[in-house]
Amino acid sequence: MIRSLPLLLLLALLGAPTLAHAELSKKVIAAFKGQIVISDGDLPDAADEQQTIAAIKKAKLQTITGEKNAEEVTTWSFRYTAFLSKAAPTSLKMAFYTNDKKKKYVADQRLDGVDPKSPVLAGEVLITEDDGLSKGQSYLIKLVASAGNKETVLAQTTLTVQ
Repeated sequence: MIRSLPLLLLLALLGAPTLAHAELSKKVIAAFKGQIVISDGDLPDAADEQQTIAAIKKAKLQTITGEKNAEEVTTWSFRYTAFLSKAAPTSLKMAFYTNDKKKKYVADQRLDGVDPKSPVLAGEVLITEDDGLSKGQSYLIKLVASAGNKETVLAQTTLTVQ
């Protein structure tokens, strides 16, 4: 569930997740299967598959720095590319958990309009302290598909917010 109206409005402005795999080969997609790559922008492309894999690994961020908005609330913005471990439904959830022994749920965002035939999903996320994240904390981010009471993790990563 999205926990703030400003976040809901921003997600509406950013739009639905986009298809990002048109230029990625099956080998590149397989190299990152089940992972979310967080980056400053679009994933880099290189002359061949090995160079592309190396460039994506280099572009992957482990830490992002937030900025204070007009209300003095820290806001973090990042681009994600999720390499799905299996086919996805048209609606997913990006869930944030503390990256510690407790794995405490913190926040989530709904991703609608997902192409169930695409092995790669890309989009932008903007999340704030008001949504539950805390500066200096590390998070486990999971892209989750739900069917009834069962949740399936399709991709995940860790990220520290500063």
